[in-house]
Amino acid sequence: MVTTNEAINITPKEKPLAEKRVTLNNISWDAYEQILDALGDNRAALLTYYDGVLEIMTPLEEHETSSENIGMLIQILTEELNLNIKSMASTTLKIPNSKIGAEPDKCYYIQNEPAVRGKTVDLAVDPPPDLILEVDITHTDINKKQLYQEMKVPEFWRYNGSRLTIYVLTQGEYQESATSATFPILTKSMVYDFLAQCKTEGETQTKRAFRKMLREQIQQ
Repeated sequence: MVTTNEAINITPKEKPLAEKRVTLNNISWDAYEQILDALGDNRAALLTYYDGVLEIMTPLEEHETSSENIGMLIQILTEELNLNIKSMASTTLKIPNSKIGAEPDKCYYIQNEPAVRGKTVDLAVDPPPDLILEVDITHTDINKKQLYQEMKVPEFWRYNGSRLTIYVLTQGEYQESATSATFPILTKSMVYDFLAQCKTEGETQTKRAFRKMLREQIQQ
């Protein structure tokens, strides 16, 4: 029995990880492609290869929830703004000549959607995705800003669990931007509010409220 004079030591629970990562250094391009083939397509882990570094990342709940919710926001924006979209989720994007390989959380063709509609994308001849989202809540050893800049992705969103950074390709280099080039109507505060409301009010109610707000802004 514990008396009032006895101290109670309670160890706080550690916050669950958002991702599990394994980093392999000095990996050749051929070895990366062999690992891709060996792992196959039916897997939860996402592989990123850049500058001889291979990262194998397994997303956990916080990561997946953030990715899915931001993805829902993007889908609603394209619908309400009447923009066609080709969604490729975490499709493997490879440029062998540059030795770059990535499987982002979300990638989309929007401006260039007509160029890839109804076909399997080949980055040797097709443009890169117009918008890529990466959720990196835990530390990654891959310089994804540089990776997608070399891939010439026009817009790159990076979310670290609390902050969204938007990079817009300007004269071949990424510049951090306060607003989205793809969705000029969108502000970062709208994204933060959407994510917060998903936690407190639920996803369905949040999507309805976001659509209503967008329609009101578009009408104005």
